[in-house]
Formats: sequence, structure tokens, C-alpha cells
Amino acid sequence: MDGQQLVDLQEMVWRSIDDLCAALTDAEWKMPTDCPGWSAQDQISHLAGSEASYLGRPAPDHVPKDTPWVRNQIGAKNEVQVDWRRPWSGSEVLDQFRKVTAERLKLFRGMSQEDFEAQTQTPLGPGTMNDLIRIRVMDAWVHEQDVRRAVGRPGDLTGPVAEHSVGRFAMAMPFVVGKKAGAGDGKTVVFDIQGDAGRKLSIAIEGGRGKEVDAVPETPSVQLTIDVETFACLGCGRLDPDETLRAGKVQMAGDKALGEAIVANMKFMI
Repeated sequence: MDGQQLVDLQEMVWRSIDDLCAALTDAEWKMPTDCPGWSAQDQISHLAGSEASYLGRPAPDHVPKDTPWVRNQIGAKNEVQVDWRRPWSGSEVLDQFRKVTAERLKLFRGMSQEDFEAQTQTPLGPGTMNDLIRIRVMDAWVHEQDVRRAVGRPGDLTGPVAEHSVGRFAMAMPFVVGKKAGAGDGKTVVFDIQGDAGRKLSIAIEGGRGKEVDAVPETPSVQLTIDVETFACLGCGRLDPDETLRAGKVQMAGDKALGEAIVANMKFMI
């Protein structure tokens, strides 16, 4: 996928967020989400603040107070942008989101393929502009889904943006299985991710490391059947693993202990 195709995805998810939020009531803007301490409005404040920072704008001169949910430096940095906008109305936050994303799109549309391949800093370390946009598409989709669950307006779980985001989550699963869950050599794991944006992901452990393999084993050590939304929510820590298993949102066949260890360790981002 070339740079402008990635920008197409970025524009799609931003437009979806705009359409969703344009219909929110004042009460819905303040609804709590699965992110501790954050409302629906805070989710959009975070996205607006992040894109403003990528435009080179300095962070607000602001020190948040009473934010016990902040656990690390990244969270503290994000909270500055979010808390500074808390006195705003939802419509004011949405208006800024529209302005900064429009500026970003204008810049993207004027970029050459060489610009997309240029080195830059991403949340995962040094990479290219293409790498950064891939991450930003997924991040925007995750926060859109946070808002949708909070206000009871499901959507955007199908289509190219959802497929892209599920693919990004899938990339982390070999590490989850091999390192975090401690699957031993020779173990095989299949994620059967259900839904139009889903996929079947097969992982084999060799030398203590997990790697994705093309062939789906006939009798994997464990198979986890899970829908797209639950897969993403576990990956970004929006669901409690034990409660998810008790609720039957993950169907398991094979090595139960390994399957439970995988579900318990699927969180790899916040």
C-alpha cells in the first residue's frame, strides 16, 4: 500500500469519527469510556491534540490535577492535551478536530512517494512517514470504537480501516504468544477472528519466539475463536481478560491453560 492509499484510510477514519460525533448530544459527549478517566469528549481531545502536535504546535502550558489513572510518561503527556480541553464543549473539541485533521490531510495530499518514505519519529521509534500513518489510522479507529461503545452507536467494524487495524493488532500476537504467554517450542496457536474485518492467524513457536505461518495446522495446540471487537478490545486493554472469558466472548479449543495465558496477555497498547 503506497502513501496516498494510507492517507485514504486516514481520511476514512477521520470522516467516520466526524460523522459519529456530529450527532452526539451534550450528555453523550460526557459519557465515560473504557479508558479510565476519559469521556467520549476526552477521546476526541486526545486525537485533536495528537494531530496538532504532529503539525508542530507546542503542547498547552498546563498541569493536570487529580488524574490517578495516569500510569506512565506517555499517559501524562496525553493527559495534558486532554485535561486542557475539558472545560470546552464537545462541539468546540470537534471543531478543532476538524481543523487539525483538514490541515494534516492537505499536507499529506501534497506529499511525494519520497516524502512518505522519509524517516521520522513514530510512537514505536524511528520509522518512515508511511509507518507513522499506519499507526495513526489504527489509533484513530481504536478511539472511535471507544466512543461508539460509550454512546451505544456501534459501527465501522467492517471495511478497509477495520481490516487495517485488525492487521496491526495481529502483528503483535506472535510476541504475545511466544514471549508474554510463554508458549513453548513446538506449540501452535490459531486465532480465528470472526467478522468481515477478521482473519485466521496461525502462529508457531520456534526457538522461544512466535512467528506467523501461512499453513493453518489441523490440530493446533490451542485455537481461540473471537470476534473483531473483542480481539481489538483485549489488544488495547479495554476488557478484563478474566471477565471476557467468563462471559464466553472467547471460544477455546485445545490447551486451556495456554489459551487462558494468551488471553490474559493480549494487551500490548493503551
